[in-house]
Amino acid sequence: MYRFLAIACIALLCAPTLACAKKEEAKAQYDLSAASNQKFLADYAAKPGTFKTADGLLYRVLTAGKGKSPQYVDDMVNVSYKGALINGKVFDQTENGKTADFPAGQLIPGWVEALSLMKEGDSWELVLPSELGYGESGAGNDIPPNQTLVFTMTLHKVTPAQH
Repeated sequence: MYRFLAIACIALLCAPTLACAKKEEAKAQYDLSAASNQKFLADYAAKPGTFKTADGLLYRVLTAGKGKSPQYVDDMVNVSYKGALINGKVFDQTENGKTADFPAGQLIPGWVEALSLMKEGDSWELVLPSELGYGESGAGNDIPPNQTLVFTMTLHKVTPAQH
C-alpha cells in the first residue's frame, strides 16, 4: 500500500514538469515551423511570374484560360488539384484524369480567393499561408497546424447557381 502511495505522489509531483516540457517542445516545433514557412513564402514570392494578393495568396499562372469565373459563392466549380506541404508531402489530390465539384464559396479561404480570380481553363500553382489554409487547427493527421500549403489547381468548369 505504501509503495502505491509513494508512486502516486511521485507521479503527481512530476506531472507539471512533464506538461511544461511538452508545451516547450510544442512551442519550439511551432517556432521552427513558422520560420520554415516564412522562408518558403519569401522565396516563392521572389520567383519570376509570381503574383501576391492583398491577403497574402501567392500564385503563378501555369496555363491561362479564357472561360468564365465563378461569380457567386454558390456557383459550382469543377477542378483538378494536388495539395502538398512545403516539404513536398502530398496530402490530397484528385485521381489521374478525374475532377471534383465544389461550391465556390465553401472552401478554405485561399481557394475561395484563387477561384474568384481564375477563369475556366486556368491552371495555377497556389501557395497559401496558413491563415488562408487550415490555420491553427490544421486538418486531421495530414495537415499539422500553421502550415503553408502548395496546390496546383486547374479550373475546368463553372456552373452558375440558379438565382
